[in-house]
Amino acid sequence: MDGLSIIKAASAIGAGLAMIGGIGPGLGQGYAAGKASEAVGRQPEAQGDIIKTMLIGQAVGETCGIYSLIVALILIFANPFI
Repeated sequence: MDGLSIIKAASAIGAGLAMIGGIGPGLGQGYAAGKASEAVGRQPEAQGDIIKTMLIGQAVGETCGIYSLIVALILIFANPFI
């Protein structure tokens, strides 16, 4: 094994580990959507405000998942260590 193959293997493992960062936003967004559905069920007249607040919160929460995806793609396709 040469150094290049070790770097490629470590980058693939690192990319897989980086994608674990997608679990948190997925769980959080599901929880937020469930709570928003409950809130709309309790107060249907406030549906517009509830949905707007939920979507803004989910957009902010998704940035963590997007950053982990970008790190994984960089490690796989544009590896700075090679």
